[in-house]
Amino acid sequence: MTETLTQGLAAGMTADPMMGGGDRMKHREGAVARTIEQQTAKLPSDLFLWAAGASVCSSLLLRLSGREHASLFVGQWAPTLLILGLYNKLVKVAGSDPGGNQVPAGSGEM
Repeated sequence: MTETLTQGLAAGMTADPMMGGGDRMKHREGAVARTIEQQTAKLPSDLFLWAAGASVCSSLLLRLSGREHASLFVGQWAPTLLILGLYNKLVKVAGSDPGGNQVPAGSGEM
């Protein structure tokens, strides 16, 4: 167990104390993921909710106008948008990398 922890820390992994006493390992976020999360965290969380609602309404209008395939295509955006909104909210609340690899908001760095 101790050897696994030492090897994991040497490989750039961090022990996650929130996951049971530090016995589980977690990889640090990469530069691309960190940059995307910093940029999307600037978006208001309800934007995704409104976009999902617009998708459902658009799907209904397309269905009523007889464009069934387009209706199905647009209607399938709603779950994706809601999951993106949930992820955005989690990143805002919990942070993306509890190992300290995250740049504080408002620091101007990317």
